[in-house]
Amino acid sequence: MKSKDGRVPGERSLIAGMLVDAVGTGMYVPFSLVFFQRLTGLPLSTIGAVLTVAGLLAMGSMPVGGWAVDRFGARPVRLFLYLIRGLGFLAFPLGTTLPVFALVATLTAAGAQAFPATQQALIGELAQGEHRDRLMALARSINNAGLGVGGLLAAGLVQLGGDRGFLAVAWLNATTFFVAAFFALRIRSPRPSRPQAGRQRSGYRAVLRDRPYAGLTLANFLIALGYSALSVLLPVYAVNQFDLPASVAGPLFAVNTALCAFAGVPVGRLGRRFARRTRVAAVGALVFATSFLGYALLGGMPRQGVMVGLVGLLILYTIGELVHSPSAGALSVSAAPAEARGRYLATYQLSWALSQTLAPSLFTGFLVVDGRLPWLVLAGSSTAGAIMLLALERRLPAVAVYTTTAEAMPPTRGEAPEPKRLTRGRAGQVH
Repeated sequence: MKSKDGRVPGERSLIAGMLVDAVGTGMYVPFSLVFFQRLTGLPLSTIGAVLTVAGLLAMGSMPVGGWAVDRFGARPVRLFLYLIRGLGFLAFPLGTTLPVFALVATLTAAGAQAFPATQQALIGELAQGEHRDRLMALARSINNAGLGVGGLLAAGLVQLGGDRGFLAVAWLNATTFFVAAFFALRIRSPRPSRPQAGRQRSGYRAVLRDRPYAGLTLANFLIALGYSALSVLLPVYAVNQFDLPASVAGPLFAVNTALCAFAGVPVGRLGRRFARRTRVAAVGALVFATSFLGYALLGGMPRQGVMVGLVGLLILYTIGELVHSPSAGALSVSAAPAEARGRYLATYQLSWALSQTLAPSLFTGFLVVDGRLPWLVLAGSSTAGAIMLLALERRLPAVAVYTTTAEAMPPTRGEAPEPKRLTRGRAGQVH
């Protein structure tokens, strides 16, 4: 049932934790590659390779996290991951040598890789139907508001403190994880019903046999590469291609997050008016592709128009993000059966993890060849992902494809949050 103020149970604490977490992350993300370069003195290509290897090794934490969510529930797993990530960022300033840097990066990446699937599973426990889409859009808006504030704070710290400013950013980011863990303690989500023994034994084999969900995961991987462009590719592209100062990353990041914060909920509400989540997500991916083509052509502009072009294309990029993200997130949660939601979402999260892991080495490698090449690759991958979403529409469960009113109410406490798994068939049919 909804609370008296119209929120689902635990929504306030969930959003508060996201906001605090996002402020810290926003301070760190825009300067991650530059931070490691100043801290270790290693070449940019070496740092990119280390982060890629660390991310690949850390992906082993994701299946464990999915199993833990199905076994213990999303809330305690989310709390544990907050603590792990906070401790990891406290240790980052110690990583001044390559072996220590690689070790700390791997441990921190393990916590980060397992977290998003746990977050989505918790939203799945708290809300259903249209409330799930609404909470996805609201969470992203709040998250981006925090990221924008954090990006501006970090820009000031780096400008005033130099290398010491980078260290302050890392420590403040660690602190926010511990504060977010406090809010996680306040959430009381409905406990999912225990899966039947046969389903529990099947584990990840059942997930891997689900071909439509595997296709959904692949489509998201192709689109998710574009999400790494803002934090990984765009700052390096602006600095190396146009000789702009490194501090430009903070304001650019803030423009994106401010638009997401203020426009996320209205755009999400507009997207819910179009019944099919697959089509809304595909439109967002195509807008992504258009912005990437624009960045590829930006190198031919006069220098005085470069900054205007960067901001204008960033706005177009943000529109694609606002349209794609809530529908894609709700689609992945709703297409997963409740009794194995943790495993399904951990598998789906591989698409995000793999894209984030490959992005540093892919983008830096492409940039060495031609500054336009990574943008052209992203335009192609986003378009391919949109086509796949449309092709999967008839193979995914109707309850996942459509934002139905039948499941709009969130579950009551102690109640199983989802009905039994529907047999797959054409969207709009229930078997």
